[in-house]
Amino acid sequence: MQAGISTATLFLRRNNEDALALFREWGVPVAEVFLTSFSEYDPAFAQLCAERKGEVKVHSVHVLNTQFEPQLYAAHPRVLADAFGLLRRTMESARVLGAGHYTFHGVARLKRTFRENLPKSGEQTKGIAEVCESYGVQLCYENVEWALYNRPGVFSVLKEHCPSLGGVLDLKQARITGFDYFDYLKEMGESLTHVHVSDITAEGKMCLPGKGVFDFPLLLRRLRDVGFSGPLLIENYSGDYGDEDELRASFEWLAGLTEHSK
Repeated sequence: MQAGISTATLFLRRNNEDALALFREWGVPVAEVFLTSFSEYDPAFAQLCAERKGEVKVHSVHVLNTQFEPQLYAAHPRVLADAFGLLRRTMESARVLGAGHYTFHGVARLKRTFRENLPKSGEQTKGIAEVCESYGVQLCYENVEWALYNRPGVFSVLKEHCPSLGGVLDLKQARITGFDYFDYLKEMGESLTHVHVSDITAEGKMCLPGKGVFDFPLLLRRLRDVGFSGPLLIENYSGDYGDEDELRASFEWLAGLTEHSK
């Protein structure tokens, strides 16, 4: 396992290209790039980021979900065509960055009219995954309270219809749903590709890894038990800490923990 950081942790503090340059300065070996606007879903922007990142390996890309991911499941042909056009641009960007994984939320549960049909969503997910695979990128569903994978059990159905599907475990989202993160971990199992890590204080406030009471040694043991050896990426909200030195210290703490657990 290897410690890294998502650029989402620097949202509104540094733009992606500057966040990657900072990670390079800090010696962060692996990162996720959180693309946040239509102008960033462009191979030319990805090239800029690739030039700024140096030796930092981009493991995965992430996008602002509501901008096109729910529309990949749309019934309207024009909506669907536009969404897939944005998906292809994003996957080309992922290829430029060298990212082999796409952290995905899919359908957003924002409307009362949403009617869950997991087998149908699984078949649609398979079509999305095939487009990603044509660019050398694996589609990876993340557990998210307000999106399609909002509880244990959903991933298993999607995986049945889309065998190539990967999984992303997000600790903060597991806390929000009220389910034990271990329930998600057991379901994803060998399909798990990366983990979004954060910590929590005794009072229930989210904080950077190493600043709270979350049992990280237990997490590492459980990850090893399912055969996981991928990145643990710090993904906190930018308001969870003060200056950037706190984020660097958290990364160094997590890197030390993963190194000593080998």
